[in-house]
Amino acid sequence: MVSYKKLGFVNTRELFKKAINGKYAIPAYNFNNMEQIQAIIIACVETQSPVILQVSKGARDYANQTLLQYMAQGAVEMMKELAREKKLKPIPIALNLDHGDSFELAKSCIESGFSSVMIDASSEPFEKNIEITKKVVDYAHKHDVSVEGELGVLAGIEDEVSSEVTHYTKPEEVEEFVKKTNVDSLAISIGTSHGANKFKPEQCTKNADGVYIPPELRFDILEEVEKRIPGFSIVLHGSSSVPVEAVKMINENGGALKDTVGIPEEQLRRATQSAVCKVNIDSDGRLWMTAAIRKVFVEKPAEFDPRKYLGPARKELIAMYKHKNENVLGSAGKA
Repeated sequence: MVSYKKLGFVNTRELFKKAINGKYAIPAYNFNNMEQIQAIIIACVETQSPVILQVSKGARDYANQTLLQYMAQGAVEMMKELAREKKLKPIPIALNLDHGDSFELAKSCIESGFSSVMIDASSEPFEKNIEITKKVVDYAHKHDVSVEGELGVLAGIEDEVSSEVTHYTKPEEVEEFVKKTNVDSLAISIGTSHGANKFKPEQCTKNADGVYIPPELRFDILEEVEKRIPGFSIVLHGSSSVPVEAVKMINENGGALKDTVGIPEEQLRRATQSAVCKVNIDSDGRLWMTAAIRKVFVEKPAEFDPRKYLGPARKELIAMYKHKNENVLGSAGKA
């Protein structure tokens, strides 16, 4: 058993409490490799933002669970070194399992030093979801690890998470779910979705500039949830904005992405003014990384040094993470 405190991570409970009171959201960025985690740490130290590093089951399988654990631990040391160099404050970092699909996986992450785990049993019937989530909570709380549950189902595909349709969270179920599970935070479904292809153009309207505008998030659900459990920590998954600039760069350099529409950043800003204190962003990072790499390959087809195409990808990621912290989530300066 490795304590997350020994590795330098923090529990998310205090982070969330401060975020709710301060009307901002903690960024939760997924990583799979070195360049991604470097970019997250650099951007968050330089913007003085707290951050949640997220590891999905797919990332754990891809990169090896032990290696990812030490990468995350190394990120804490990198953060301290960078903060000293730039004469900035150290920032709080949490390590979270994203979309854990079993008690065994959550237990393994807790024992290897994660400070937070998400158990996603949202595809199960309501009572079964409660049963699975409570089992994880009971074990996690013995080790002072916080737990995120999920109620409602998001459409879209990302790693092992897949659903063709959205099942909106029922506010009347939230209070019972939280009370019976004692979960620390809850991901709800209000219209966000997983992956880059969140909405089809035919689901959207066009503004005067010809830009697709997706359906508005169900803020009525969010407001009703807040009324029922005031001050409770709410999480939004599937919150990438799918920037048209990144999609355009990919397609101009040999890609074949369809017209994609993400979550408008102004809607995310509005959500952070409520009880939404954690926002998950993964696809935007994947898109910018792919865009930068494709651009190098087209402009310099003889290039074979990974540093020469992964370096520009890291630079794009840093810019994107800074933008999210400063202009979308409001977390900059909150470390």
